[in-house]
Amino acid sequence: MRVGLGFDVHRFAEGDGVTLGGVKIPFGKKLVGHSDADALCHAIIDALLGAASLGDIGEHFPDTDPKYKGASSIGLLRRAAAEVSAAGYTICNVDAVVVTERPRLLEFKQKMERMIADAIGVESGCVSVKAKTAEGLGPVGAGDALCAQAVALIA
Repeated sequence: MRVGLGFDVHRFAEGDGVTLGGVKIPFGKKLVGHSDADALCHAIIDALLGAASLGDIGEHFPDTDPKYKGASSIGLLRRAAAEVSAAGYTICNVDAVVVTERPRLLEFKQKMERMIADAIGVESGCVSVKAKTAEGLGPVGAGDALCAQAVALIA
C-alpha cells in the first residue's frame, strides 16, 4: 500500500463559474490557470502520481506546453490514473477537501465524486469530496482564492 498527498490553489477572477472535480459550478467568478484550473482534480493528480513515485502534475502536464492551454482537468486526471495503472498499481481510494468561502459546494459534491471515480476507474464510494471554509482567514478566506487537498491510496 502506498499513500500520496496532493495540494493545489488557484486565484479567482471575474467569470461565469468554476470547474471542480469535472463539474461546472455556476458562480460570478472563475479560477485562473493554464488549464481549466480545476484545483480539485489537480490535487488528486498530484496525490496519485506521488503515491506511485511518478513525479507531479507539472512534470506530466506542464503549464508551459500550449497543448494544455484550457485543457479539461478531468481528462488530465484520467490520463494520470492510466499512468498509475500502467506502473502496476491499483487505485484504492481518494479523499479530498476543497477550501473556499464561495461557491457553496454541498449540492455538487456527489456529482464531483462520481466524475472523479469514473475518471480514475473506481466505484463512486471510493471517492470522498468534502467542502470547508477558511473562516475568513487568508486569501482563501477573503474570497480571493480556492484551494484543494487530496490523499490517495494505491496498492
